[in-house]
Amino acid sequence: MKKQRFTVWFGLAAAVLSSPAGAEAPERAIFAAGCFWCVESDFDKVSGVLKTTSGYIGGATANPSYQQVSAGQTGHTEAVEVLFDPSEVDYSRLLDVFWRNVDPTASDHQFCDYGSQYRPGIFYVSPEQQRLAEQSRDALKQNKPFKEDLVVEITTASTFYPAEEYHQDYYQKNPIRYKYYRFNCGRDARLEQLWGARDE
Repeated sequence: MKKQRFTVWFGLAAAVLSSPAGAEAPERAIFAAGCFWCVESDFDKVSGVLKTTSGYIGGATANPSYQQVSAGQTGHTEAVEVLFDPSEVDYSRLLDVFWRNVDPTASDHQFCDYGSQYRPGIFYVSPEQQRLAEQSRDALKQNKPFKEDLVVEITTASTFYPAEEYHQDYYQKNPIRYKYYRFNCGRDARLEQLWGARDE
C-alpha cells in the first residue's frame, strides 16, 4: 500500500514539475464552415492549434449520427472543435482563419454541399469570444472584398457531439479521396473568388 501511494504521489509531482510556470490552459473554439474534413485540415495548419475534432452542433437531437445529420433531420450543422494554446495563437487569429476559409455569403450551404447541415457559424463558448466574433464580423462588413451580405451565424455553443471516428482526420487517413472531393467541390476556387489568392 505504501509503495502504491508513493507511486501515485510521485506521478502527480512529476506532472506538476513538468508544466511550465504560468502556462496557460488550452482553450476551445467551435466553427462551422461546410464539410468538416476541410475545416479540420485548414485549422490543423495553424501554429498553436493542439487538436481538432469533427462533429455536430446546433441541433435538437442528442447523439446524432452522420446519417441523421447529413439527411437534415436533426438541425445540426457540421462543425469543428478547435483546442488551442492561447499563449501561441489567440482567438482573434482563429477568427481570421475561419473567415478566410468560409463562404460567408451562403446561409444554407457551403460550396457543393447544400442544406442547413452545412450552414456556416461561429459558436462562442464565452462572452469574450462572442465580443471578438461580433467585432470581427462588423469589421469585415466594412472591409469585405465582395458585394454580397455576410450571413454567418454567431451564437452560443450548445452541446458539441464528436462525429464518428472515420471522419476524424479524414484528410490524413484518405488523402487522395480528400483532395479529389475538395477540388471537385470547388472550395478553393470559390475561396479565391471571394478573398483573392492565398499568400502561401
